[in-house]
Amino acid sequence: MKLIGLTGGAGSGKTTVAEMFRELGATVVDADEASHEVYAPGSPGFDAVVSEFGPEYVREGRIDRERLGELVFHDEDARHRLNAIVHPLVRLWMSARTIEAERQGADVVIHDVPLLFENGLQDIYSDVVLAYVPEALQLRRLVEGRGLTEDRARAIIASQTPIEEKRVRAQHIVDNSGSREATREQVKNTWAQLG
Repeated sequence: MKLIGLTGGAGSGKTTVAEMFRELGATVVDADEASHEVYAPGSPGFDAVVSEFGPEYVREGRIDRERLGELVFHDEDARHRLNAIVHPLVRLWMSARTIEAERQGADVVIHDVPLLFENGLQDIYSDVVLAYVPEALQLRRLVEGRGLTEDRARAIIASQTPIEEKRVRAQHIVDNSGSREATREQVKNTWAQLG
């Protein structure tokens, strides 16, 4: 079984690319889904986050991810403490889904990992696929599409490995700056190469 990494930058359309791979029959294991699962009420992750950061980070019985996100975005120590809780749980969740996919006969499993290069994970994959758009388009999509302030969008982009560096490091590039159909065609070609 081949294990492929899929990554991108904020606003690059990685989720769209992942969905297109799914439509082609790929098994996609999503790190964002994993992080939601490991925060679920009653889970060890939920309990550990509340113990570490306090009940003020719970809203309506769930981890207030937005408030926690604001904290860790501005406080590096808090980010390290949160990552120490969440990252091992996310890896376990993704490993279990990958083993399950292999048992079901998947030849290729794609891990959708937003911060793949930032976390030094590239070496565990036979190939890395990058959902790419130029930084100016990332910024526009975050501001216009997600309603972020320009300062916040710039800060998010600056907190990640530059998209052009990711482009050099990835083995496959899906340029998502054109039409949806142009992206779909690139995904089809990439899937054929990965299979």
